[in-house]
Amino acid sequence: MPTDQLSEVLRLVEARSAIGGGFAVGGNWTTRFELELPLKFMAMVRGSAVLRTNGIVVPIELGMGDVVVLNSRRWVTLSGGQGDGSNAEFTMTEANMFLPVDGRDDDVLIGGHIDVNRVGTELLVAALPPVVHVRGTAEDAAQLRGLIERLYDEVIEDRIGAGFAINQHSQLLVLAVLRAYISQADELPVGWLRVVADERLRPAVRLMHAEPGKPWRLDELARASAMSRTSFAERFRSVAGVPPLTYLNRWRMLLAQRALRDGDTRVGPLAVELGYASESAFSNAFKREVGVSPLRYRSRVRDELSGRAESVPV
Repeated sequence: MPTDQLSEVLRLVEARSAIGGGFAVGGNWTTRFELELPLKFMAMVRGSAVLRTNGIVVPIELGMGDVVVLNSRRWVTLSGGQGDGSNAEFTMTEANMFLPVDGRDDDVLIGGHIDVNRVGTELLVAALPPVVHVRGTAEDAAQLRGLIERLYDEVIEDRIGAGFAINQHSQLLVLAVLRAYISQADELPVGWLRVVADERLRPAVRLMHAEPGKPWRLDELARASAMSRTSFAERFRSVAGVPPLTYLNRWRMLLAQRALRDGDTRVGPLAVELGYASESAFSNAFKREVGVSPLRYRSRVRDELSGRAESVPV
């Protein structure tokens, strides 16, 4: 089964999306709501709208098939319709599944959020601009447009198994949005997403991801990318924002956090697997990167999971 670095990262951060609400409305309309989660997305199923949010001076025009991801924004206002008629104002909440406003469907929008673990929130928030606008009219957005239509169909038809279908389509929506964003962006922000999308660096990144415990040398990685040592180091830093071996160490720490979250992995064997000469060397590196020792991290994660389980009503 083929693997790639973007898929690895999405699995590592446990990326998934959930549909939180939507509406169908005709005529002139306006809605505004607060954003409680850091990665909110909205998809224009039909019609058009104008989006405004904090920190963005120029309003964003959404057309049919467009998707927008709001990164760490506090509020959003959407408006649509044409003509001089009265303006319908309504309130959306995260609890609304789908809200038919006036029995018309000139403009239809569905929305939700991208859910990731603690590490994933930091990675995606750092990798994405304040607003990601993916245009549905682009040639490479066909898969995205199809997913939006299927999602909408499952939401409004309420067929047997709709919940499962919505979850599956929502998962694929995250990948489709990132693919389209990478393809449509003039230049990605410096960071891990730009690294995994860089074709020249990809062979070296593939090696680091495949064998994170190997003591990779800069010349080996440069040779894999068919570049000189100096050219490779300069390009990697300009794309990733950090040197290659710093990137490798951070990847090791992400793998370590997953191992400590998911089971009873002992720290000593984990240190060896990730290429550290001793448990103490690994623990020191982990604490520098994460802020706490490996055992304290595991304890904190388990306490958080236990608290969530206790808060779920029976």
